[in-house]
Amino acid sequence: MHSGVDKGKGVRTRPTKQGGRSRTMLRTRPYVVRRPGPTGVTLTPSWQKRVSPSPSPSPCLKAVSEGAEENARGLHGGSRLVNFSAGPACIYEDVLAEAQAELLNYGGSAGLGVMEMSHRGKAFTSIINKAEDDLRQLLDIPEDYSVLFMQGGATAQFAAIPYNVAWRDSLDDLSAKPKADYLTTGSWSKKAAAEAKKVGVDANVVATGDNKSIPEASTWNVTSGDEGSKYFHICANETIQGVEFKGSPQLYGIPSDVPLVADMSSNFCSKPVNVRDYGVIYAGAQKNVGPAGVTIVIVRKDLLGKARPDTPTMLDWTVMDENKSLYNTPPCFSIYMCGLVFDKLLSLGGLEKVEQINKQKCGMLYEAIKESGGFYECPVDLRVRSAMNVPFTIPSKPDLEKVFVQEAEAGGLINLKGHRSVGGMRASIYNAMPLEGVEQLVAFMKDFQGGIDALV
Repeated sequence: MHSGVDKGKGVRTRPTKQGGRSRTMLRTRPYVVRRPGPTGVTLTPSWQKRVSPSPSPSPCLKAVSEGAEENARGLHGGSRLVNFSAGPACIYEDVLAEAQAELLNYGGSAGLGVMEMSHRGKAFTSIINKAEDDLRQLLDIPEDYSVLFMQGGATAQFAAIPYNVAWRDSLDDLSAKPKADYLTTGSWSKKAAAEAKKVGVDANVVATGDNKSIPEASTWNVTSGDEGSKYFHICANETIQGVEFKGSPQLYGIPSDVPLVADMSSNFCSKPVNVRDYGVIYAGAQKNVGPAGVTIVIVRKDLLGKARPDTPTMLDWTVMDENKSLYNTPPCFSIYMCGLVFDKLLSLGGLEKVEQINKQKCGMLYEAIKESGGFYECPVDLRVRSAMNVPFTIPSKPDLEKVFVQEAEAGGLINLKGHRSVGGMRASIYNAMPLEGVEQLVAFMKDFQGGIDALV
């Protein structure tokens, strides 16, 4: 048993009663990183002025990122944390304040809140209609496209897509095994292809990326011949790996003669897109446009009315379209929140302005990684680095990544741990992440590196 310093990490440890093992403890602010012996190096982080330290810091940080509310209050004086979660993610604070003000009395005159009102009443009809109208304005959605508010997350659409599109030319022959092309560039596109196979589609993986780039079109094995692909599926932004399609997907060599289906869950409404490039766009709301609970599907109308006869009702786009997304009780409050976010995005100047802000945020973070001289590294190809999800590592000292996450959480920068399948760190900086939040992260990264460099 000992109490001292791990020379490799500059992290204090002390004895605990947990199995007699020594447990790594978080440094309290300001940093005091001690070398063995009487001399010490004291570092006062520049970002500390912007993130209030705890008046009585807990000696052992529980998982703030997993919702330790009481501990978060103790560490941060009850102030809001800077949330880099991949989803559910942060929401604009003025949107939250508006929802809070209307929680008991929608509009100040309804006499009840959105969560209590009938989904078939006039008030909610107005809410869902305005949400759709504002989304159409944001994305310039043509009239020959339907907008659906569905449930089950984007994952449910992995099955809904083949059910609605794959058999459209063979509805009388359910034994048919239609083909569909899937370009897999990360975890979510792989899951989409696997689900299509379960439904009975011959899902052709045209190419598999290396989780840090988009395969060159010359390497693709695209379905050809008389019985061609019924659709071509991509994930526009891989949340886990941080790989994003830039510009029109046709620039990457995607065929234009079959419907293009895109999972835009993690970059939906983060920038303008040409909806006419796609047959189907779908996205879970819980990253850029609201809370979890609603999935938005934008589908070209000529693809409706051709679902397999045995399609589950709740996955049938035609049923949802004919019932204006009200076949059953929808996620009313989530749709209401999306509507508030759409209104917020319009007030900012639309998606052109939103994209400018997002470019500024991700540019600042990628520049900090570059300027670290190799201390931090982003593994993703420069050409396809995501503006929403920024993965990074400490390649020369991977053991420090856990310490980085713990220290960041202690300072109010939470949910920076990379996905369990890839490790490292990941900063998700969706629309509602303020520029100041990214500035705080960059300042922390520099202070953390400086503390480590001082020990070398």
